[in-house]
Amino acid sequence: MTEQTELGRFLRARRGGVRPADVGLPTGPGVRRTPGLRREELATLAGVSVDYYTRLERGKETRPGPAVVEALARALRLDDEERDYFRDLAAQAARRAPEPRPPLSRTVRASVKQLLETVRPNPAYVVGRTNDLLAANPGGLRLLHGMADWPARQRNTIRYTFLHPAARTLFPDWEQKAKGGVAQLRAFAGSDPDAPDLAALIGELVVKSPDFNRLWERYEVRSIGEGSKTFHHPLVGTMTLTHEVMSLNRTDGQRVVIYMAPPGSPDHDAMTLLDLAAPDAGGAGEPDGSARKAEPRTRAQG
Repeated sequence: MTEQTELGRFLRARRGGVRPADVGLPTGPGVRRTPGLRREELATLAGVSVDYYTRLERGKETRPGPAVVEALARALRLDDEERDYFRDLAAQAARRAPEPRPPLSRTVRASVKQLLETVRPNPAYVVGRTNDLLAANPGGLRLLHGMADWPARQRNTIRYTFLHPAARTLFPDWEQKAKGGVAQLRAFAGSDPDAPDLAALIGELVVKSPDFNRLWERYEVRSIGEGSKTFHHPLVGTMTLTHEVMSLNRTDGQRVVIYMAPPGSPDHDAMTLLDLAAPDAGGAGEPDGSARKAEPRTRAQG
């Protein structure tokens, strides 16, 4: 039996997420064994034979042409990010993999660290391409309550979301936060699936978090962008902050994340209090990530 490819798993997962009614097809009588589209329905919508699509999903066909990829993307109602991910998977299946990304660097330029200080009291931090926390100002590190209790090399916002007990209290919309983090990793996996840092993080989370494993199998793809988040923070109470994400030039996928609130608002006051908290409040450590070495927390803070 042919082993299913990553391309085939993606097609099957996304096929299951499209209802017949979404694409103008009748559901028909009786109980459907498939939660989404049947293979023959998707093949018809994409204008390919059922046999060809079945072989593609089962990994027996590994060289879909660009026209087939685009037709399937339209039939599956993929957005731009999902289409890019699908194209990368098709290229890898045909052994036309994109050029590998440069080796990962954890070095943050001095000018970027100065930027983090300049935007205070706004919480801000720098993350790498797989969301390793590489640098932060005091409010930025305290914002993710308990993150500083972990050694600097272990600090990662997606690992924090799934494995730190404080995260489920800090994020009232934890499920949406978790889905977004997994979708980010999926987007990266499409272009560089063999990256050692990515493989290590995914392997750890699949083993340690059933919730991550569940969401990983959904094959949702998204990149991080602007928006707003609500925090139930044990140091300053509940606050809702908007955030902007900016990519840095000449770095290995590093991004600056800055949180904001309207001046004079209760959210801005809470944000300012977080910046002014005592250096050891919540285990904040040093703003550049050089906090004292400590084992990960075993229970949420009150």
